[in-house]
Amino acid sequence: MTEADLTGAERLLREVVAGHFLPGPPERIGVAVSGGSDSTALLLLLSDFASEAGVRLHVVTVDHGLRPEAAAEARGVAALAADLGHSHDTLRWTGWDGQGNLQDAARRARFDLMAEWAAERGIGTVALGHTADDQAETILMRLARAAGADGLSGMPVQRRHRCVTFLRPMLGLRRCDLRAMLRRRGQAWVEDPSNTDTSYERVRARQALAHLQPLGLTVPTLAAVASNSAAIRDTLDWYAFTEARACVRIEGGDVVIPLRDLRRLRPEILRRILVAALHWLTGAEYPPRRRAMELLAESVRHGSDMTLHGCHAMVKAGDLRLMREAKAAADASAAPGELWDGRWRLTPPPGRGVPKNAEIRALGSAGLAECPAWRETRRPRASLVASPAVWCGEALIAAPLAGRGDGWSARLVRGEEDFFGAFLSH
Repeated sequence: MTEADLTGAERLLREVVAGHFLPGPPERIGVAVSGGSDSTALLLLLSDFASEAGVRLHVVTVDHGLRPEAAAEARGVAALAADLGHSHDTLRWTGWDGQGNLQDAARRARFDLMAEWAAERGIGTVALGHTADDQAETILMRLARAAGADGLSGMPVQRRHRCVTFLRPMLGLRRCDLRAMLRRRGQAWVEDPSNTDTSYERVRARQALAHLQPLGLTVPTLAAVASNSAAIRDTLDWYAFTEARACVRIEGGDVVIPLRDLRRLRPEILRRILVAALHWLTGAEYPPRRRAMELLAESVRHGSDMTLHGCHAMVKAGDLRLMREAKAAADASAAPGELWDGRWRLTPPPGRGVPKNAEIRALGSAGLAECPAWRETRRPRASLVASPAVWCGEALIAAPLAGRGDGWSARLVRGEEDFFGAFLSH
């Protein structure tokens, strides 16, 4: 649609979406489209922008295989994409086993599938169709869980997942305005029946919003709460970053904090540093619940050890040392050169071949007993038994972190700067 054909309202919608890609738009943009009103509107707005900016648009639909209508809806999106002159792919998820939280499992699978799809096509940015209405529903649900500044920050405008940036360029736009645009253009959309299924928390939150408007709890108000909370979160993260820079050190893959520094930190700043440490050690997407983190902080302040989230917190010699828990690392295995436990890569000496059947596994107590020089590393036994080692069956070949390297090297894939940079990743 040309600029002359746009109404003032549509021009504003386009400018808001386009503004997220200017002044230097990428050569290719992915756009996730389910066929619902929000993602369909995003496709039209991005299609207008792409034609003017010389951007190649690639459309993707994820079929979770949970509704018989989904395949036909994906074909409808493919037809619309073809009419607009864009490529389209349907990704199918078959991983649901009927266990756990369906919506959370579907969301995780959706991001994984789209990230892989984008990487294969050289697409660095994928646009998502979340709106201010989605943000308001998210805030309402998190209020019900007594969320703090992090939770009340809502959905971020962008997030990185597997080296792909997922962008929400319509997070400040209202669904009613997008649907008005679709109606004016004569563009139909799909109504997902799950959007009226009150067994889902989001649907109940959506319905509750209509009753909360007389109290002033409107979509714009709750979206403003998200924006204000995000500013508070970013400020807290900045102070946590500066404190971490001043007192935290990384030693052989462990996070070490002097107790004298730890005990002067404000509770929320300490909590954020501990959360960052656990995330850096494990790579887990979500941190432990707030109460568990409070128990961890209380425990280490009083000089007691504790295990949490696959990590071991040890208080010794005036330091808190956070390390991988031996039990959590015990089952991890990898081939030499591959990633072990999500963060270590072990490689043989230059010019030396890798022994047949060599495998990277945790050193363990038995392996540590074969490393007579381990005390010279000045690392605790609990840390070393969870460290990577090279094995051939039950024979220990090398343990680089425990003083028995034999030419092998161990490199952290998530290094020190990754730890500190995580505080500012918002």
